[in-house]
Amino acid sequence: MIKKALLAEFQHEAENTKKLLSMIPNDALSYRPQPHLWSVGEFAAHIAEIYNWYQVTFNKDSFEMSTYTYDKGDISKTTNILKKLENNIKIAQQAIENFNESEYMNDWSMTINGVNSFPPMPKAQVIRGFLFNHLYHHRGELIAHLRATGNQVPSLYGPNYEESQAIM
Repeated sequence: MIKKALLAEFQHEAENTKKLLSMIPNDALSYRPQPHLWSVGEFAAHIAEIYNWYQVTFNKDSFEMSTYTYDKGDISKTTNILKKLENNIKIAQQAIENFNESEYMNDWSMTINGVNSFPPMPKAQVIRGFLFNHLYHHRGELIAHLRATGNQVPSLYGPNYEESQAIM
């Protein structure tokens, strides 16, 4: 039952993520509002990479971040990021589909050099917070970056600004 709900949300939100990333023009990829913030391309690559974390979250009880190799890939073109996204979404969906529902309440932890980054928590909570909500948070940041560059963004949960103005 939980798996069915998570899978439905995952599929809906994966489509929203594809819709958002596909609207990034190549000339916006290097934009960053301040020197210390990620560029549009770095945000997009990070969002695509979050889907790569599903396997380890669903299939292991702990995640040692210091051994993880972050691969943002070639972020010089939106099509490169979209290819990575598509591949990672397939792998992530398989992780959800193959997961044993009886393990949703098993504790999961993330460590950095052996030190817990947060207290262990049930996998169901980690899936919602570390995977799903984390992704939504970064999509919001990416939308703000795209708006700052004068680019349009898709409607994800109802009309976007441009669509709402056309309705009025």
